[in-house]
Amino acid sequence: MGDWMADQLSPEQSESRQLAKRFFNETWTYLEKADRTADDDLMMIHLAHASRLHWQLAGDARNWSISEWQISRVYAVLGRAESALFHGHACLRIATENHLKPFQMGFAHEAIARALAIGDPGSAGEHVAAATAFAQDVADPEDKKILETDLSTIRLIGPS
Repeated sequence: MGDWMADQLSPEQSESRQLAKRFFNETWTYLEKADRTADDDLMMIHLAHASRLHWQLAGDARNWSISEWQISRVYAVLGRAESALFHGHACLRIATENHLKPFQMGFAHEAIARALAIGDPGSAGEHVAAATAFAQDVADPEDKKILETDLSTIRLIGPS
């Protein structure tokens, strides 16, 4: 659903879109916070899930996929591999079923790779390779760089 369709949304859907965007951005604030507390971590989890819920009510498959990716990232940052992997797979399923663009497909594989790398870095390689292949097909140079930069932060070798 592009912004041009915002005029066709009900008042409730318009409110959900605004909340989805707000909660998504607030989640990033917590992700980037250097000195997060346990309460901050919990708030970050709640915000990411709230954003996803509101996109479900007033978004499209692209929004749903990106939200699942963000939830996966939150859990990965917190070292919660199982939850990160669950949402990474949800991201990939949504992107695949809806034939989303290479950028979304690449980030779906990035989410799974990052989740796998938490406990077994060697198992992430297949999804890093898939994400890298999708990155080659990303038309926008800035988007391509974002995906490649995120991929470069995944550790594929276990602790030495």
